[in-house]
Amino acid sequence: MALIWCGAAQAQQAVPEPDTSPALEEVVVTAERRTSNLQQTPIAAAVFSGEQLQNKGVTNIESLQFAAPSVTVQNSGMGNSFNIRGIGKTENSSSIGVGVITYRDGVAAFPAYLQNEPLYDIASLELLRGPQGTFAGQNATGGAVFITEKNPDLSDVGGYFTGQFGNYDQVRLQGALNVPVTDTLAVRLAFNTEQRDSFYNVVEGAPTAGDPGAVDNQSYRVSVLWQPTDALRVLFKTDYSKLDLGGYPTTPVGSTDGLFDIRTNGPFAAQDEMLRSVLNISYTFDNGIILRSISGYQDGSSLVDSDTDGTATLPFTSHIDVSQRLWSQEFNLISPDTGPLRWIVGAYYQDDLITFPEGGYITTQYLSSTVPLLVATTLVGRNPKTTAAVFGQVSYDLTDRLELQVGARFSRSTVENEAVSAIPALGLSITQDDRVVDEKVTGKVALNWTLDEDNFLYGFVATGYKAGGLNGPNILGVTPGAFEGEEVVDFEAGWKATMLDGRLRTQIGGYYNIYENFQVIIGDPTTPTITTISNVTGETKIYGLEASAQGRFGALGLDAGLSLSHSELGDFFAIDQRGSLTGGCDPDTGPASSNCVNVGGNAQTYAPEMTVNLGLEYDFAVAGGVLTPRVDYSHISETFGTIFANEARGDRLEPRNIVNAQLTFEPSGDAWKVQAYGTNVFDEEYIGAVKSGQRYAGPPRQYGVRITRSF
Repeated sequence: MALIWCGAAQAQQAVPEPDTSPALEEVVVTAERRTSNLQQTPIAAAVFSGEQLQNKGVTNIESLQFAAPSVTVQNSGMGNSFNIRGIGKTENSSSIGVGVITYRDGVAAFPAYLQNEPLYDIASLELLRGPQGTFAGQNATGGAVFITEKNPDLSDVGGYFTGQFGNYDQVRLQGALNVPVTDTLAVRLAFNTEQRDSFYNVVEGAPTAGDPGAVDNQSYRVSVLWQPTDALRVLFKTDYSKLDLGGYPTTPVGSTDGLFDIRTNGPFAAQDEMLRSVLNISYTFDNGIILRSISGYQDGSSLVDSDTDGTATLPFTSHIDVSQRLWSQEFNLISPDTGPLRWIVGAYYQDDLITFPEGGYITTQYLSSTVPLLVATTLVGRNPKTTAAVFGQVSYDLTDRLELQVGARFSRSTVENEAVSAIPALGLSITQDDRVVDEKVTGKVALNWTLDEDNFLYGFVATGYKAGGLNGPNILGVTPGAFEGEEVVDFEAGWKATMLDGRLRTQIGGYYNIYENFQVIIGDPTTPTITTISNVTGETKIYGLEASAQGRFGALGLDAGLSLSHSELGDFFAIDQRGSLTGGCDPDTGPASSNCVNVGGNAQTYAPEMTVNLGLEYDFAVAGGVLTPRVDYSHISETFGTIFANEARGDRLEPRNIVNAQLTFEPSGDAWKVQAYGTNVFDEEYIGAVKSGQRYAGPPRQYGVRITRSF
């Protein structure tokens, strides 16, 4: 940033004419249920347009970690471990909720499975850092992502078509068509398809089924906007996706093979199919008060077959066929933006059902690490969950420049397990029919000071909560029962500034989080041969600094982000299932032994001490148009995949340095655009995630050409 600043200053000294480049466009956020200027909103956030996401190589949630500070996403198959500031989700279990919730067009997306939906025809993406205990409620202890897809436009016929062709025989087609049917009714159609060969080479054995890692995706969207009056607005959207990712190949921790050289004797499949419908109705009364209703229905299924040992010798396999259905309804009543007092009240209800049908969950492995008896374990059942909440926020101008905000949310959640786990070959089974109810109040108190139109200071205390739940049935022991909800208290302060006549925009802030009841999967304290979801009993402390900037100086554009963080787990004695499983281990007192380890003082999982994002582009006027090279650099420092931070067992994930590049040519006065692109251009080989002793590879270098025609 210093070099860029000095370079820009020298260039301005060398050229006598003043910089007449326009100011940056205002960035707005809508996550607090009303539209507000990001630079005057007390929240740490990054906001991207659809074009910015494409320029940065962000095509899904996983790649978002290379575009924004404090973010890590570990893709280990059916679900992502999405964490912001080290808080979110580190265990791939449907029993554990997410801590970073994703909304699409105002509706909370699936929180367990079905995480690989592509980003296409996007209007904006808002990434909020820190607990969102007022508006997003439970499942937002680490933050939230609000994705808004492009809406129909009543003004004119328009759209675009993009063809992308890359290595690994990739073909990606994308487009949209906007049609105003009448003065009050418009329709927008959008689609995205992608085919790509696998990144992987089979060096021993052969898959018994499937093409591990090959991609064949299809997504379609229909949006309808009806606005008969200025007061009434009705927006309906339906998304359908059928994603075939071929499977999730892995290599064992400690393997000397390359990450893309696999050994296998098992089947591979990774198929997601999902449907989402959203109905957003808003009505503005004569006094300016807005009544809004957002209804959502989502239905999906996920099928995964995998070789769970990553070898061509052991016959360890997993077959998971799961379905998920999610209903949600939210009502908002929003005051006008005028006057010293502004308020929002709302209500929310969500009904989430995960189903494992007969034959839908079968894992084949040794009975335990100490008993080499090959068995198949089955699971059949349902996991119903509900959440009901009421919430509100009041903003009051104490003076012309000083504002007080107070928000709160009361949530009540229920979790049920209706399941049977069995080992048919041994004639063993265990049934569970349990229910747990959780209630919590979260919220935020903020004091905001507008120094002038270009400088905004804020400080707040916010709380977040992720509900507890139930451990599933386990054939090797008594079901451990319920685990508690996670709690976060966030103390935060920041300064947002706009400088140089609107050409440079900055954010800088600091936070201190107290994190309690972190949910982890470990060896059961009394029966270590089985696993249980437990809570870290000691307080985890996470604190740090974050800064970001966006600038435009004539032909030069830049954006940057930086986070510095420190984390320490609280005292907690636990058994690492990868080691000796003898004896017990009291979570509070231990005593410490070779297999009962105090993890206190270790870094929080997936909490890097430093992340850096830097993007640069420059517009060159050339014959016939504008040529724009762009480079994006991202650094994520080392992280640990488990609370045990055991490097010998593969817990340490090496730092990642990812460079994306793009060269765009736009002919003068034409609607065509041609782009040459590359992601991970130095082909860095890195472990994207570690789970159950297996390594998951991050994507290698991809490159190609993208041609867009707008109309």
